[in-house]
Amino acid sequence: MTTYKVGYFVGSLSSTSINRILSRALIRVAPDDLEFSEIPIGNLALYSPDFDDDYPPEARALKASIAAVDAVLFVAPEYNRSIPGALKNAIDWASRPWGQNSFDHIPAAVIGASVGQIGTAIGQQSLRAVLSFCNARQMTSPEAYIHYSADVFQADGEVTDDSTEAFLRAYMAEFRTYIGMVLTVLPRPQEQ
Repeated sequence: MTTYKVGYFVGSLSSTSINRILSRALIRVAPDDLEFSEIPIGNLALYSPDFDDDYPPEARALKASIAAVDAVLFVAPEYNRSIPGALKNAIDWASRPWGQNSFDHIPAAVIGASVGQIGTAIGQQSLRAVLSFCNARQMTSPEAYIHYSADVFQADGEVTDDSTEAFLRAYMAEFRTYIGMVLTVLPRPQEQ
């Protein structure tokens, strides 16, 4: 059985992020052959092309973290009907300098939680547009706009509602299948 390494981005820097809780829930219900590591984004300076000739250590670490995984999972809130600034900044760092795009051909999935009824739908649309430009291979179905409730999602990632847990389990199983399909056609380069 092949084990796939999945790097995940939590798009919120908040210490009380509901999307961090969602990431814990996703890891709990994921297939056993997925191995997860968080790719941190909070320590990055604002991206500028001025850095393209000499990336700072934090940005090099970001790119190395992406190179070390087989796929990426974005677990992100919606800020002002779009992508959280810290997450967009991380994507900008990882996709540069020109010709060294870390997201090129990587299998990717997008999910997010919100206390609102539309559960990050518009923010995900913005994120998907950016990832399309970065040539990430996005899983487009099932879409996952999660309505967050503290009664359903425990801080440790336990999900108390059976239908919600079943949906998240099916989502992660589909992501696992998708990773395998993409990597069959577009294998990731081996780390040097």
